[in-house]
Amino acid sequence: MASHSDTLVVFFGATAGANGGKLGSDEREIILLVWQIVDLHEKKVGKLHRCLVKPDSLERTDECKEETGLTVEDILKAEPLDTVLQQFQQSVSSEVKSLGRSSFTLCVDSPLVIRQALHPETSTKNLVLPECFFSFVDLKKDFQKCCPDATAAQQLTPASMLEYVGLPAVSEQSMGETEVSSMVQLTLHLLAEPYNHKFSCVETVKYKFDSGTCKTEPVDSETVIRARGLPWQSSDQDIARFFKGLSIAKGGVALCLNAQGRRNGEALVRFINSEHRDLALERHKHHMGSRYIEVYKATGEEFLKIAGGTSNEVAQFLSKENQVIIRMRGLPFTATSQEVLSFLGPESPVTDGAEGLLFVKYPDGRPTGDAFVLFSCEEYAQNALKKHKQILGKRYIELFRSTAAEVQQVLNRYMSAPLISTLPPSPIVPVPVMAQPYLPAASSSRDCVRLRGLPYTAGIEDILEFMGEHTVDIKPHGVHMVLNQQGRPSGDAFIQMRSPDKSFMVAQKCHKKTMKDRYVEVFQCSTEEMSIVLMGGTLNRSGLSPPPCKLPCLSPPTAYAFPTPPSMLSEAALYQSPLLAAPRPPQSMTHSPAHALAYYPPHPHMYMNMNMNYTAYYPSPPVSPSTMSYFAAPPGSMAAAVAAQPHPAVSASSVLPQPGALMRMQGLPYNTGVKDILSFFQGYQYAPEEYSGMVQMSHQARSLIQPKEWLCL
Repeated sequence: MASHSDTLVVFFGATAGANGGKLGSDEREIILLVWQIVDLHEKKVGKLHRCLVKPDSLERTDECKEETGLTVEDILKAEPLDTVLQQFQQSVSSEVKSLGRSSFTLCVDSPLVIRQALHPETSTKNLVLPECFFSFVDLKKDFQKCCPDATAAQQLTPASMLEYVGLPAVSEQSMGETEVSSMVQLTLHLLAEPYNHKFSCVETVKYKFDSGTCKTEPVDSETVIRARGLPWQSSDQDIARFFKGLSIAKGGVALCLNAQGRRNGEALVRFINSEHRDLALERHKHHMGSRYIEVYKATGEEFLKIAGGTSNEVAQFLSKENQVIIRMRGLPFTATSQEVLSFLGPESPVTDGAEGLLFVKYPDGRPTGDAFVLFSCEEYAQNALKKHKQILGKRYIELFRSTAAEVQQVLNRYMSAPLISTLPPSPIVPVPVMAQPYLPAASSSRDCVRLRGLPYTAGIEDILEFMGEHTVDIKPHGVHMVLNQQGRPSGDAFIQMRSPDKSFMVAQKCHKKTMKDRYVEVFQCSTEEMSIVLMGGTLNRSGLSPPPCKLPCLSPPTAYAFPTPPSMLSEAALYQSPLLAAPRPPQSMTHSPAHALAYYPPHPHMYMNMNMNYTAYYPSPPVSPSTMSYFAAPPGSMAAAVAAQPHPAVSASSVLPQPGALMRMQGLPYNTGVKDILSFFQGYQYAPEEYSGMVQMSHQARSLIQPKEWLCL
């Protein structure tokens, strides 16, 4: 530390790019180092040293060429950075020893040369910096203590400080030598009367990032940044290495997750103060490997939303300090602690055995297949990572590094997921149905368009903006997003227009227009083609392929589902809540001769976390994956009786008071087929011809449900 050091080493560096206040902001390499020793006790000055550094790239900016006056031949004769640093260490140690002193501290006119140039470059090149570069004195801040009326420290330069105290400016020297000579004069001036200054305020650079839990105390928004474009496998230590030279607060790296619980390439980073945050913003579009990282300002609220945790279970799990955290994903739901420990093996022992395991569960106690594991050292963690994609039971397991903030975020995400059974009761109300069918009838009229190649993040608002002036020609409820078998956006969508002429015009005007840096193909198609694709079929250059003989995971059918009987639909029925919960016991109601449509009125607490953002003006039809409605079944059906039959594996939702209804089944095994479902309902079946008076469907669609009539969404 400077308070105990006998000497100061006045130090200066320059890069092949921007220098001065922008030093290190363009990732250019160091090409010049200059230093000189000052004896604090004797107030003597040592020899001035100037060393050129050979960078990996000989490219230099015009500004650098003008300021340094160095030629390519000069740089080619120089030594690489690691050799120059060794020479610096040996030269300074030898000179300090010859003066009879025992220690020294670096003195710089700005922290940029240490924090933004030396540490990032040596970290990128995997070089080991001498210990002396982890502490330094900022001459500007010490000068401001002695001269509080001077300009702000960020605006001070060696020349302006000399002018302020009335010392003559140093001239007729090359770049680096001028700055070092000016700083030496200032140092000697501050040591003398009337200041008698002691250089005791030392800044330090952290050797290693301290991982840990984040407290829920308020976080200053001036200390938080958002990093975007990170490799998905990057850990908190990788991010701390990217910001090498800057001090990140303990547990100050929070990796962001997407809706599926996977990393989305973003992280929120909290620094110890606003000065370090401002220096981090200067690393915008610096590189991590081959990827450039975007750095933006963020707020304390955003950081706490991701990194904050209130779970006692998480706090207890993370209470052990200096542990390496590994996340396991894809575990069998029946996996036990002992099975996981056996899978990891004796070469990677878990800290405190089973207590070092944290299984992630839903609020009702069901396992999610995720777990976090603590290891006491890096060696054990590396041994565990070697088991990535090895088999446990009948499943391969993914292992990758994690952070304390990710543990909290994953636990918070799953534990905050609403339980359907705990939602407050919501009555089912009868709604008259409108004269025109609410779902489009199958037709060969080419009044639809298909959008192909949509960005996966595109929502309804993006499609409406893409359509532009043609938005007014979209039918109500005419935008249908196609999902893949995992329930994620497939990049396709169908739009129902008011007439074939309108759809033709849209296909002509919007084909290959750009949406979010991607061009989108727009084709004219018929309602029948749209309906079959939404049922799980395919529509490509080879023609139309019917859906497979199993119930699809894509958007369910429109024209081939249950059309609503004629009447008038109220405004509330048009805009139903996405992904509604299981139905409640219905209120008593009077039946009309026509079969009524039952629905849930919108309630904020019934909305789930969905990627799709269906607007109130253009929602998908009520049988799309984002909604759940119940339609009347034929009179005399035994459907209502089925709901009363308990089953240990599958829970079927209760049904409407009418004699029969469409039902939703939850908890089905992933490999369940149509035959399994029909076998489950054996004894409650009707022949397909009994639907002829109610269901309007084509021959292809009818073949999907023969010989049974149950459709389970």
